[in-house]
Amino acid sequence: MIRLNSLYISTLVLAFGLMSGCGIPEEQYNAKLAEIDKLSQSLAEMTSAHNKLSEELQMTSAENQTLADRLSELGENVQKLLGEKGELASNLAATREREARLRKEQEAQRARMAKYRRVIAKFKELTSSGKLKIRIVRGLMVVEMASNILFPSGKATLHEEGKDALAQLASILMTIPDRHFQIAGHTDNVPIRSGRFKSNWELSTARAVIVVKFLQESGVAAEHLSASGYAEYQPAADNETPEGKAANRRIEIVLVPNLDELPDLSSIEGELGK
Repeated sequence: MIRLNSLYISTLVLAFGLMSGCGIPEEQYNAKLAEIDKLSQSLAEMTSAHNKLSEELQMTSAENQTLADRLSELGENVQKLLGEKGELASNLAATREREARLRKEQEAQRARMAKYRRVIAKFKELTSSGKLKIRIVRGLMVVEMASNILFPSGKATLHEEGKDALAQLASILMTIPDRHFQIAGHTDNVPIRSGRFKSNWELSTARAVIVVKFLQESGVAAEHLSASGYAEYQPAADNETPEGKAANRRIEIVLVPNLDELPDLSSIEGELGK
């Protein structure tokens, strides 16, 4: 548009120059000059406005590009924030699940400890008399009775004092219906010298079986009982002294944990292979 107006003015100037050579009246000549000046001024104003609009257009284009870049960056940030929000929600859910599991385990542990305390209380009379003692061995509650209370030296035959002690023990075990009991025989490290028993393995196992049978006959459910012999290989004391040897000659009644007291091993099931 500006170029057309400029061309138009140039044409007028040229035409006016030709007309001036043809004797055009002065009044008309001056009018044409005034028109040319006016057109030139308008052209200058239009050129200035055009240049200003061009600058504004460039600035607007730059601002638009900045806004577009910012919007793109904001979009990426929004996606990142949404991802972080999802991760936090997942972590929160996992934390709550873990807390619930820990609370459940703590409640179960408190219930187990209360149960064991009740069991200990039941044995109080026998522990006070010295006929047995209670120990925690490898995380298990163990009722221990010295062999000299139950059996003559080197034999697997109960004497009367032993029968009386086991009868009292049986009356207590029968009040614990939800528990299994493993009867374990132990000896010192002195080799047995007997025609009936070839080694301390046979002696310790035979004594455990005799105790199991007596407890069964005294009313303890047979399905809650088992017997095992360890010979001298799980000593409770040093065999270098007479006192240590006496401590190692013993019968243990192990309170076997129930399945609900065992740790949950499902998390490592996949590591066992097929």
